[in-house]
Amino acid sequence: MSKGEQTHVAILDAALAMASREGLEGLTIGLLADKMSMSKSGVFAHFGSREELQIAVVKRYHDQFEQEIFFPSMKQPRGLPRLRALFSAWVRRVTIEIASGCIYISGAVEYDDRPGAIREELAAMVRTWQGSLRRCVQQAIDEGHLRADTDPDQMVFEMYGLVLALHHDARFIQRPGSVQHAQTGFERLIESYQTTNNSN
Repeated sequence: MSKGEQTHVAILDAALAMASREGLEGLTIGLLADKMSMSKSGVFAHFGSREELQIAVVKRYHDQFEQEIFFPSMKQPRGLPRLRALFSAWVRRVTIEIASGCIYISGAVEYDDRPGAIREELAAMVRTWQGSLRRCVQQAIDEGHLRADTDPDQMVFEMYGLVLALHHDARFIQRPGSVQHAQTGFERLIESYQTTNNSN
């Protein structure tokens, strides 16, 4: 990368770290300039506006999310092995975010009733992730690992609920054993949809 590209990435990573702690609304050009020991105009030149910076942070977070969770899991066989890998990687990500925060979750709280480009970008990223989970559930049905009458939308809803509960218990009330509770909940979920005598 050129020096300008390296600076752009460095600013974006610093902005993501800041937004993870303070929320997207807590992210400002001025605070970021101080963090990077740059002028406001120097940061502004890379993004153009605060909203463009916030959207870039959302995209950066989504890219990292895919690199850490989605793409490694795709190396597993289709069906339950892949679905289990996705959920396990997702839970590992949550354990990291206990100390920092999840842009998807904090962003949903910040922008659930605030229309605009940032909300649309966040919602699109979450829909993309849910769509990936839904396809993996459907593949598990197609492979015969889950019953043919399994509702992919319902299963994804329940998986999402487990992760939201994990964030709440692990980060907010700091309840010990939260990760194990989430993993146990997922296995019970699998069992409720699994075909008879399937050991995947």
